[in-house]
Order: sequence, then structure tokens, then C-alpha cells
Amino acid sequence: MPVASTNPQSHTATDEQHMPRRKVLAWLTSVGLFGSAVLSAVSNLVFIKPRATYGQPARFAIGKPDDFPSGTRISLDVKRVCIVRDGGRMAAISTTCTHLGCIVGISDTGFACPCHGSRFDQDGTVTGGPAPKPLPWFKLSLAPNGELEVDKGTMVEPGTYLNV
Repeated sequence: MPVASTNPQSHTATDEQHMPRRKVLAWLTSVGLFGSAVLSAVSNLVFIKPRATYGQPARFAIGKPDDFPSGTRISLDVKRVCIVRDGGRMAAISTTCTHLGCIVGISDTGFACPCHGSRFDQDGTVTGGPAPKPLPWFKLSLAPNGELEVDKGTMVEPGTYLNV
């Protein structure tokens, strides 16, 4: 009957063959766990960051009343509002078409939508085209510093003017 070897060096030789494999597996496991932890942390940070994009403020200054001579209608396309001055009265009318949101332009008869042909009179009332309702009027007020402020968050009745 063969006698089992009790030589300690024979076990060490077989253990050395398995050691590199164990180290590689341990290293791969560590890298995998570390990578998943980093991915999880980045995902949580992306999730926590708000995705809301805030547009332009609803209330903004447009200048002093003297900047708008009597009888003018000035369209501020970036703000999507038209400033109308009739003598000592001023108003702010939206230039966003009530049909599909195009920017309407000033025409001889009032406002005209270049996209779908809606027509509005001087006060923003629909005179033709697919627009379902008139252009809204926004609150216009005089700030303490003497500048005019348009508040697009507050709609007023058509025909409401600010006396300046």
C-alpha cells in the first residue's frame, strides 16, 4: 500500500497553482463590485439632479414709458409681447398665436400668423383663420423705479390699459 507523502513542500506546490487563480478571481470580483458601486452612485446623482429647465421669467421690465412714443405698436419677439401706446395709455398684448403657438407679426390691420393664416385685429380679436380665441392681454404696471413691467403670469381683460 502506498504511503501518503507527508512532505510539506508537495502541498505548497499544488497550492501555488491555485493561488494565482484565486487572486485573479478576487481581483475581478473586487473590480466588479467597485464598478457597480460607482455606477450606482452616478445613477443616484443623475436621478437627484433636477431636470426642470426654467424658461424666461414671467415678469420683466421693458423700459420707461418715454421709450414708447404715442401711436406705436412695438413687438418684442424674444418676450413674445407687443407693447401698444395710444396717447397716455399703454397695454401689453401677447404675440403667441392661440392656434398652435406661433409668433404672430404686426400687420396693417392688427396681427397676422405667418404659419397657419390666423388674423387678429388691433385688440387681438380673431378676424380669420383657425385661431380659436383672441390674443391674451397681460398686466402692465409701472415699477417704483419708473420702468414699465409686463407680468405674463397675470392676464387682464382685453381693452385694459395702463394710464401713464
